[in-house]
Amino acid sequence: MTMWVFGYGSLLWNPEFKPAEAVTATLEGYHRSFCMLSIHHRGTVEEPGLVLALDAAEGSCTGVAFRVAEAEEDHVLAQLRERELISSAYLERHVPLSLEDGRHVDALAYVINRDHEQYCQFDLEKQAQLIARSVGGRGPNPEYLYNTAEHLTKMGIEDPDMDWLVARVRALT
Repeated sequence: MTMWVFGYGSLLWNPEFKPAEAVTATLEGYHRSFCMLSIHHRGTVEEPGLVLALDAAEGSCTGVAFRVAEAEEDHVLAQLRERELISSAYLERHVPLSLEDGRHVDALAYVINRDHEQYCQFDLEKQAQLIARSVGGRGPNPEYLYNTAEHLTKMGIEDPDMDWLVARVRALT
């Protein structure tokens, strides 16, 4: 079975592996949401940042399906688990994707655990405030926001909330 990984946030611009193939893909029943407090990568326990997660909802999320080279599958899986499962805020799931070329594949995705203490739901202003001030082990939280927004724009994916956050965080910083 071929290993696919679904990127919807930082994996879009920093998968940390060389994919054998990358195809725009859609996941039904989830949306991209700044609903996870980041206490490692883009914030700290004292000053948490905010990162994207897949949250169950009506609608869909468009991102990228990355096919992993067979010889790299074990290494990539270990690397992803080290990166994404640093806390138990994400759940590792296999999800069905529709690729833009008409294929359907199952892919590995990291979905928010709504029962975890890092799960949150804030209005856009509170999101902007958290993102603007936070820095973690992988760098400033605004950098995460800007890189993700830029890649969504390049893919032709419209996200008015993301656009608002970019403008507001730029104003705050």
